[in-house]
Amino acid sequence: MRILAAMSGGVDSAVAAARAVEDGHDVVGVHLALSRAGGTLRTGSRGCCTIEDALDARRAADLLGIPFYVWDFSERFREDVIADFVSEYQAGRTPNPCMRCNEKIKFAALLERAIELGFDAVCTGHYATLIDTPAGLELHRAADNAKDQSYVLGVLTAEQLAHTYFPLGTTPSKAVVRAEAADRGLTVAQKPDSHDICFIPDGDTRGWLAEKVGTETGDIVDRAGSVVGSHEGAHAFTVGQRRGLKLGVPAADGKPRFVLEVRPVSNTVVVGPKEALAIREIAGARFSWAGAAPTAQEFDCHVQIRAHSEPVTARASVSTDGVTVIPDEPLDGVAPGQTAVLYIGTRVLGQFTIDRTVSAVPVDV
Repeated sequence: MRILAAMSGGVDSAVAAARAVEDGHDVVGVHLALSRAGGTLRTGSRGCCTIEDALDARRAADLLGIPFYVWDFSERFREDVIADFVSEYQAGRTPNPCMRCNEKIKFAALLERAIELGFDAVCTGHYATLIDTPAGLELHRAADNAKDQSYVLGVLTAEQLAHTYFPLGTTPSKAVVRAEAADRGLTVAQKPDSHDICFIPDGDTRGWLAEKVGTETGDIVDRAGSVVGSHEGAHAFTVGQRRGLKLGVPAADGKPRFVLEVRPVSNTVVVGPKEALAIREIAGARFSWAGAAPTAQEFDCHVQIRAHSEPVTARASVSTDGVTVIPDEPLDGVAPGQTAVLYIGTRVLGQFTIDRTVSAVPVDV
């Protein structure tokens, strides 16, 4: 195949490209420039898509003997990922920028350009597997559960999966990838993995948002509506948050309180006991299937609401209004805006953006 290898500058994408070359494919490397800030630098494991990352990707491509290009996707990234991130917080939701980047950039904008240029597939260093079945191509978890990234790939459609290539999916561990990189002479063999949000490398999401949307004083209230504190911007709070609330009125039982809800229209933050974070039902109107859609309107599955959370057994139902999931055990600290990915066994069935939750605890608790 003619393969376009997306090379981030990290060890995973470098080894993925190397395996694609070794498998006999015609490979071209590309690094995505997602920021126009010329001075963007990497600090240890913080930040990605930086100048250093581009240079690391180029060195890997040179070692592999493949052509290498840098493509400027900064405008698309700003519109589809950063602007979406800000607007979601302003709406009182908790977005996942990695999901949006996969959905809008790596497997939409990049894949579209790759197909236009005559490539058969885009290769990435994601840990996930593709299985070809009589019913069509299926997306499954990686062999290494600790590194499995199928959750953040849950937004991919059947058409996109047909043009993807994940060489690392069957690798037993990240240690094997690093050892292979060292054996191949790749300088990124021991490079730290990137963490945090790539466009907020210092990790200060609250400060970054304050610069983008400003501050506006509002009330922090309990579940009964009584004012127990104040804040300088509801966008700075997320469901499940405990620290930094600075409440002026202690709870009657003396226990800590947590953010239960963010109401952007009234600029109000609702807090309550930890028990009230338990959610018995989630639903969303925006959904997609990673391969063949389910044949039944109701089915048993597992639901996962964070990249590294444990999947929970559940019952899902699909209608023209969207997807509703009732877990067998309440979910903890779910926020609108998060992505729920549905699995049957190791297979990724599909995903939806959570826009409605139902608490498992009555309001008077």
